[in-house]
Amino acid sequence: MILPLIAKENPPETRRSYDKDTHSVHLLMRKPANAKSPGRLIFLVVAEKAAGKGVPYGFLQTLQDKFFAQFDVDDTAFGELPSYGCASFNAELKRVMLHQGGTLAGQEDALRTAQREIDGVREIMTENIERVLERGEHMSVLVDKTGRLGENARDFRVRSRTLRRKMWWKNVKLMVLLFVVCLFLLYIFVGFGCGLPGKSS
Repeated sequence: MILPLIAKENPPETRRSYDKDTHSVHLLMRKPANAKSPGRLIFLVVAEKAAGKGVPYGFLQTLQDKFFAQFDVDDTAFGELPSYGCASFNAELKRVMLHQGGTLAGQEDALRTAQREIDGVREIMTENIERVLERGEHMSVLVDKTGRLGENARDFRVRSRTLRRKMWWKNVKLMVLLFVVCLFLLYIFVGFGCGLPGKSS
């Protein structure tokens, strides 16, 4: 009843729970990275609803770790194995079930495993948040630098405009002075040829 739902929904997350009457079905999924196993590996447990989620997920995490310790996920072509090709794991599966499902110490172990998993996820999320915050700080520094650069550009524009105006007036004064000097020299040359005013011809 559950496996067709998983195949139909194809959930991207690695954890999923389904409720059915007085029981809950909890599962962990993992997609092997190698090309030998194109599908997903599903670790599934049926537990009473009263068990909550901590013990079942702790059990599944322990089961997954022990399974991958026995079967290398990167080198085993799980899709090509015959039926019951992983039957050598049955004894370990039974031992983990009896320990974590039937004893108080085992349930505490399962809870600790689930807590470690949650702590690991929380630590990863904290690191990601810190990276985002650092990136935000870097962005604020970049924004400040951009603002200062814009202010410097405006100051430079104002100073260049003032300097251009000053240079234009200086050029105008120079041209006027040059014009007056040329006019005076012309007057002198013409005066020597025609006679200066007040000088007898």
